[in-house]
Amino acid sequence: MHPYAYHNCLRQQGCSVADKRAVVQSRWEKSEDWALLRDGGRKRDVTSRDVARSLGVSQSMVSRAFDPAGRVSKENRERIMRAAETLGYVPNVIARSLSTRRSGIVAIVIGGMDNPFYTDMLDHTAAALDAAGYRSLLFRVPAGQDVDDQLPALRQYNVDALIVASASISSRIAEEWQRDNRRVVLFNRSVPDQSVPSVTCDNESGARELADLLIDRGHSRLVFVAGPQGTSTNREREAGFIRRLMERGCSLAGRVDTTSYSFAEGYRAAAEALAVKPDAMFFANDVLALGGMDRLRYDFGVKIPSDISVVGFDDIQMAGWPAYNLTTIRQPIDEMVRVTVELITDHDAPPTRRIVRGELVSRGTVRPA
Repeated sequence: MHPYAYHNCLRQQGCSVADKRAVVQSRWEKSEDWALLRDGGRKRDVTSRDVARSLGVSQSMVSRAFDPAGRVSKENRERIMRAAETLGYVPNVIARSLSTRRSGIVAIVIGGMDNPFYTDMLDHTAAALDAAGYRSLLFRVPAGQDVDDQLPALRQYNVDALIVASASISSRIAEEWQRDNRRVVLFNRSVPDQSVPSVTCDNESGARELADLLIDRGHSRLVFVAGPQGTSTNREREAGFIRRLMERGCSLAGRVDTTSYSFAEGYRAAAEALAVKPDAMFFANDVLALGGMDRLRYDFGVKIPSDISVVGFDDIQMAGWPAYNLTTIRQPIDEMVRVTVELITDHDAPPTRRIVRGELVSRGTVRPA
């Protein structure tokens, strides 16, 4: 096409958008850059500008086409994807994040993976973030190390938000992130002053249900096997359990501490709990309960539930296995994840704690009334 015809078409008001795009595309296809890219002899990486020039569209439209939440028509998205494949264009997320100060990445910070509950949580959360147009980055904090000390390392990844699970962070660190317009949400943890947004199961209500169940089934010597001191889940479950026992005119026969929510600690604690001759045990979570059940049955010959009833909290997959058939409180992971992602994406939401009610799952570890 003659240069004058090219410029005239672009300048004329009567020239349609389709005609203008055709002119731009024709011009581009005759260029040296197009020949290099088309023939695979490219001297540089293909950019979004190249894709835009090849189609006669804006560079911003190309960027929106690669964003699941980007506003672009289905027809244009398909055209852009075909052109990108032809040219060999792959978006550079890191480069884009430097210019926009947004990476589309949400970091999930895990303080420990002993509890299978968090394996399920990771799977559900990654899927929910994908659906919302985000990608997940797993950041594991080694045992014995403080979460606050590890979080500054995440800044080098330019993550848009943090979901902190099976751990907690100080209000000071959370405020630093929020001042940088990056959301922080605690999952299955909370801070006393509620300065950090959090999503938890209603731990106290669930523990009260378990107390009622055990009392209604005729138990009077109840033991609480606690989780690690300092965790909000343990504090709330213990407080709800003891408070309800007192309201019903009962008291704890004993309490056993553990250092982690692990099978090994439940296994160890069960032997200690037997010293007070209990007729029921409430383990602060399912993993502890499974370890305790194995110790009671295989080392001491205890029959569950005819000798001792056992309950847990979480409803992990193993709790429903026939070998355990554990009565427990189910944490509603789907709803907790949905609310968490909602807090991540709603930048106007004030710091708040969202509490989701759990569900009593009655199986075979509590004796009949």
